[in-house]
Amino acid sequence: MRPLDWYVLIGTLLFVVLYGMWRSRGSRSMNQYVLAGKTMPWWAVAFSIMATQASAITFISTTGQAYVDGMRFVQVYFGLPLAMVILSATAVPIFHRAKVYTAYEYLEQRFDARTRALVSVIFLIQRGLSNGIALCATGIVLTLILGWPDHIAILIMGSLAILYTTTGGAKAVTWTEFPQLIIMMLGLVAALATAVWLFPGDVSFLDAVAVAGAAGKLKSVVFSFDWNDRYNFWSGLLGGMFLALAYFGCDQSQVQRYLTGKSIAQSRLSLMFNGVAKVPMQFLILFIGAIVFAFYHFEPPPLLFQRADLARIQAAKAEYTPVAERYDAAFVERRQAAREIIDARRQGDPEARARGAERYRRAQGDFEAARGEAIALTRKINGGRDYNDANYIFLTFVTRYLPAGVVGLIMAAIFGAAMSTISSEINSLATVTVIDLYQRHFKKDAPEGHYLKVAKWATVFWGAWAMVTAELGKNLGALIEVVNIVGSLFYGGLLGVFVLAFFFQRVGGTAAFLGVIAGEAAIFATAGLTKVSFLWYNVIGCLVVIGTALAVSVVENRLRWGKAA
Repeated sequence: MRPLDWYVLIGTLLFVVLYGMWRSRGSRSMNQYVLAGKTMPWWAVAFSIMATQASAITFISTTGQAYVDGMRFVQVYFGLPLAMVILSATAVPIFHRAKVYTAYEYLEQRFDARTRALVSVIFLIQRGLSNGIALCATGIVLTLILGWPDHIAILIMGSLAILYTTTGGAKAVTWTEFPQLIIMMLGLVAALATAVWLFPGDVSFLDAVAVAGAAGKLKSVVFSFDWNDRYNFWSGLLGGMFLALAYFGCDQSQVQRYLTGKSIAQSRLSLMFNGVAKVPMQFLILFIGAIVFAFYHFEPPPLLFQRADLARIQAAKAEYTPVAERYDAAFVERRQAAREIIDARRQGDPEARARGAERYRRAQGDFEAARGEAIALTRKINGGRDYNDANYIFLTFVTRYLPAGVVGLIMAAIFGAAMSTISSEINSLATVTVIDLYQRHFKKDAPEGHYLKVAKWATVFWGAWAMVTAELGKNLGALIEVVNIVGSLFYGGLLGVFVLAFFFQRVGGTAAFLGVIAGEAAIFATAGLTKVSFLWYNVIGCLVVIGTALAVSVVENRLRWGKAA
């Protein structure tokens, strides 16, 4: 990066941290530290919720996902607006009226302490892993732009997030996420505008869209039903709705955000805003990835987007040279085919367009085959380990082609997104650790100052844990997929028990407890033994929890009737 980029990056990060610490001054009670004293306006809560979701993963991985697989990933969010309506009518008023710090505290009111403890532990495992994956994205950024070891980048960003989260709690998290989201959106707009500006002078924006469309990258809706297809309309509408219900209704990192709202109405507004804004936002991010894909038809993309791995295979000259030659030749042919598609579009000739599309498909196949050889060579050199460089695609484009200042802005957006997610998640992890486990099972009647001190130490612990587990995110593929898969392994069980709590008043604690265990077992069995898309894990887990709990309740009732007789 150039000096101007560093000034923009460092200045932005310092502003966000100091702003959050200033706005959160006076957080000296558990209510203020955990729920910001329930003083937050709806718009601040709404931005906080969106910023928590829009982690660094969203920037570097969602764009890479579109580059590799097209825009059909947007279907994951089709069920989100429905989920927001349902949660606004159910979870928001229930949690507010129960006067709880955490969602799991409510489960003891409804069931028993055992169910509360089980669900709290499940949340800690799931969110602890997901937070590490989010922090891993930051390591990827600094590794690419500076060549630093990723553990250095992870240490820097994790420490900054711990600093202001420990100091100010939920209020610091919420207020810092407001400017962070603004910076994120500015970064996205700047990236798209720059990508369009960098196209060759004779290639228009619509030409680029035509090329991306010919490659199938703009196909965002697939109506055919297939259990094994990760992304189609039905998995997104149903599975995505269940995922959103679980994430926003059962995950403390989100529940805690809208519990900071001044009232039920304010919390509802924050969720409904997300229901309206989230799908367009994800569509824009995926569209940027598709435009970057089109851009690399006119500028040669690197054989591998991960510089260190590219250097390794380049050192094996005897094997690398023929692969690189085939790749270069395939790129030239693909560029010519893209030009043919553009010419046919301008002429309005359907036959020429069909010929161009056929030529393009062959060229794209040859291009992907050559790149596949490079990936196979990388796996061989790396001892057979899986390899996926999708997370480096967008960053490579940014660092190579964007002008000074814009690179710094986008890097600030990525770092801000990372800090936003990390801070909100370690804040929620600390809250559950103290409220649901420590205070409930270890030290019940200590002074409030004691719990506040333990909450701050728990924040430090979970921040350090995120730094350690960040190493797990390497080479797992597109991190946006990984984090959703990890969540889906646990969310079905969480959603099922809250559905029982809200709608099945006759189900007791034992039935709910056994239902959660059965639901999680069903999810892991489905993941390990079938190829069913991860979005369906949420549906399967939820239904198994409900079915098991109802069956146990029937058995319990019959046993009671037998004893009474």
